[in-house]
Amino acid sequence: MQNLPDLLRRMPKVLLHEHLDGALRSATLFELACARGLPLPVGDAPSLARWFDQRAHAGSLPAYLEGFGLTIAAMGSVEALERVAFEAAEDARSDGCVLAEFRCAPHLWEAQGISAEQAVEALVAGLRRSPLASGLIVCALRNQPSAHSERVARLAIAHRGRGVVGFDLAGPEAGHPPSVHARAFALVRDAGLPFTCHAGEADGAERVLEAARLGARRIGHGVRLVDALGTPLFDAVLAFGLHFEVCPTSNVCTGAAASLAAHPIRALWDAGVELSFHTDGRLMAGVDQTQEALGLVQVLGFGLDDLAAMGRNAAAASFMPEADRAAAMEAIGAWQAQAAAGSEAAAGSSKACTP
Repeated sequence: MQNLPDLLRRMPKVLLHEHLDGALRSATLFELACARGLPLPVGDAPSLARWFDQRAHAGSLPAYLEGFGLTIAAMGSVEALERVAFEAAEDARSDGCVLAEFRCAPHLWEAQGISAEQAVEALVAGLRRSPLASGLIVCALRNQPSAHSERVARLAIAHRGRGVVGFDLAGPEAGHPPSVHARAFALVRDAGLPFTCHAGEADGAERVLEAARLGARRIGHGVRLVDALGTPLFDAVLAFGLHFEVCPTSNVCTGAAASLAAHPIRALWDAGVELSFHTDGRLMAGVDQTQEALGLVQVLGFGLDDLAAMGRNAAAASFMPEADRAAAMEAIGAWQAQAAAGSEAAAGSSKACTP
């Protein structure tokens, strides 16, 4: 096969699941934190990257989420929010992405004097500075009261068509089922704004079905669905035709999977679940999409055709405009054809050299 890392770097990718407050460049985070006078655990940007890499192996979702305290504090200005969004889009584009959705909970900066509206506008402005086709998913947090998620839902609806493409419910899962926020889901559903929902990562597979019944078109993570294989619950989930935004490395970081080799993505794919692979947060998980793809091939035995199919799945499930989705699918198809031609040429050359 052609040089695999290079081949996968050039593979057109669709990114559906990346949190902007978990995707900062370590150098940017260090600069922003120093400018704001924030205490840092280390004295330079490379050491900060290593510090986050160590935190990535916390082994639980709550511990993993603790790292966001520093990134959120560092992003506490309109200028910083715009910069982080722009750099995230550019990093994704350099990684081969042709279509991307980034997400964030804009109310997180209200304590720093930035309104949720200002945060959304700054993040969208940053994304628009990049030529990458991208949009913003606005997140509510499930460990907040339902009034919070309703307010965030209305914010997302108000900015639809102005850079916001969807709504999400994120945050710690255990003890915070999606149904608590049913009213927020009803608001976005009635407004015609598509939404996804984190479910089935740190809580059971039944939460995936719960989110689907509330109207979610996609599921963030959802890996605990593997526990329901062969049961009526699994069949009920599959009947909804959901798309799963799976983040393999992040799932290992949070303890949702013991290792990449033991990750449920293989079993779910083989069972017919429509899914794709994503980073969740490049800084937090210490991985980009190319590295995710490489792991799927080298550790879990996925083929290039599998990766291309996942990319097409992601493009079809994207909340972005139809023209952007179609362009992404076309790019993936062209790459797949070139990769196949390269493999055939290599095989022919090998045969020609056989004595």
